[in-house]
Amino acid sequence: MEREREGERNGVDIPVLPEGCISNIVSLTSPKDACTACVVSPIFRAAAESNAVWERFLPPDYQAIIARSSSTSLDSLNFSSKKQLYLSLSDNPILIDDNKKSFFLDKSSGKKCYLLAARDLCIIWSGTPQYWRWISLPESRFPEVAKLLDVWWFDIRGKMHTSMLSPNTNYAAYLVYKLARRAYGFTNPPPKASVGKSGEGEDYKQTVCWCMPAVEPSQKDQVVLPQQHTSHSKLRKDGWLEIELGEFFNKGGEDQEELQIRLMEVEAGTQKTGLIVEGIEIRPTKG
Repeated sequence: MEREREGERNGVDIPVLPEGCISNIVSLTSPKDACTACVVSPIFRAAAESNAVWERFLPPDYQAIIARSSSTSLDSLNFSSKKQLYLSLSDNPILIDDNKKSFFLDKSSGKKCYLLAARDLCIIWSGTPQYWRWISLPESRFPEVAKLLDVWWFDIRGKMHTSMLSPNTNYAAYLVYKLARRAYGFTNPPPKASVGKSGEGEDYKQTVCWCMPAVEPSQKDQVVLPQQHTSHSKLRKDGWLEIELGEFFNKGGEDQEELQIRLMEVEAGTQKTGLIVEGIEIRPTKG
């Protein structure tokens, strides 16, 4: 009994701390942890759902980013709390920069994510109608996507300043695409992807496999070697396909580096058709 009284004199009962103090503690965790804290007690719920906490989880420049949207404003995002604003930016990407980029937050971490529209990429021959066609699709968030009709020289590049991204974060870049019914020319050989930053000597490079075709005896010399990085397609929740192009670490701070992403196959001279490009997405890696 005496030991219990000693503990009461020396210890701190967290639930009796002021709500502002609990809010400060919760704001040093993560959005996921804040949601978990809501079930601890009513005072924890009030603190974890406060604007002070969720303002810390939003990017410091979120207002400036929203201001770059022609269709969205802070007034239109008229939520009663910063938590609702955070969840909206996580679940409902907004178009910015003349509808050439889509911005959203990674729901579990609050890190900044972007989808660069096909119009924001450098696609070789995309200005020639016999090679590429710009079309509208109802399932795309952008006004236009690029449909490949017929090329032998396949080269797509994307770039952005790393200062637009969250600092001290591991990111990955993904091609977001669909395949038309008669798509071919991307497996033999598969395209090569590279992701890197200007000023750095070594890019992350890997082979991109759109599918896993059966390997015939005559194709044995074209099988990707085990020591090479290889990426495979995955189906997204929005109905599009994605394939990882590479990873990089964004240190942030005062660095004004340019992120450079490239997907190409120009050596084999094989005909390619049927690819529909929505864009390149850049988001934090998991784990």
